[in-house]
Amino acid sequence: MKTTNKLIILLLLSILVWMPTRAVHAGGTSDGRVIFGENFTLQSGEALEGDLVVFGGNVVIEDGAVVQGDVVVMGGNVTLNGVIEGSAVIIGGAVTLGDTSVIENDLVTIGGALSRAEGSQVKGEVIADLPAPDIEIPDVPAPESPSLPTPPLPARPAFSLNFDPVGKLIRVFVTALAISLLAMLASLFLQPQVERVAQAIVSQPVIVGSVGLLVMALSPLALLILAITIILIPVVLLAVAALALAWLFGVIAIGTEVGERFTRSIHQTWAPPLTAGFGTFLTLLIVGGIGMLPCIGWLLSVILAMLGIGGVTLTAFGSRPYPRPIAPPTATPQTPVG
Repeated sequence: MKTTNKLIILLLLSILVWMPTRAVHAGGTSDGRVIFGENFTLQSGEALEGDLVVFGGNVVIEDGAVVQGDVVVMGGNVTLNGVIEGSAVIIGGAVTLGDTSVIENDLVTIGGALSRAEGSQVKGEVIADLPAPDIEIPDVPAPESPSLPTPPLPARPAFSLNFDPVGKLIRVFVTALAISLLAMLASLFLQPQVERVAQAIVSQPVIVGSVGLLVMALSPLALLILAITIILIPVVLLAVAALALAWLFGVIAIGTEVGERFTRSIHQTWAPPLTAGFGTFLTLLIVGGIGMLPCIGWLLSVILAMLGIGGVTLTAFGSRPYPRPIAPPTATPQTPVG
């Protein structure tokens, strides 16, 4: 089994984590489902159109049920008696395949047990417990050097304090100014997308922050695995660029929301580019200033990154709203009596 095939399947996991589908219900839907901390059961006769991503929950797919996409489960067990038309990736959980189970593509398990019945079908590759790469480091003897007299060391102070608040403040100011100019451009050409990301952050800050933290935690591991082979190095570079762009877009969305609230507080109405630029500049200036504090200064920057990346991930760079609006029920006409 080639290492490249293993890494391509893990690339599928990273894509599903970075750009998850909307949280919708099974049965006649077309966007898949993302579940955090809950169990999921797809009953017999039901079909889930799209991908299924579950974090911290067990998954049961009964006989006669069909998932028309990929299945990714992290920290939960999977019991499959139905059909998965894509690939299945299970991390940290046990997998049980019944005699009527069918996986059209590949099956990947990491850190869990795999149990298969005789009639179970996996039409792609089965990759269980991926081994860590074994890299042998040769033992190179240290070169011998002639002994030289040790020169006297110059007198050194007891301690040194390397702290340049003026230089750091200038860097924070320049960075905030540059990103605020990008925010004005984004407001001119991508105003609806920016508003969707900001709306997701404001309406669901806990969920958005949790998704952002999960992406930030899993991205280094996924990128390290992909970078093992030279073939996938371009994919790693694209993934790093996408993650950086997600952070930038999320910060601009947060800054735009701050600018709008500021203008409302002073009872004024500014042009959208000016509101986005000023709000982004003010946000980054405050975050950068607090970041200069020792020990706790980094916390606000991490929270800003979590919210920004999470909002961009759940809205797919603002291309769709989150949460998805619910259509009002259609009123049924009533027949007059008599």
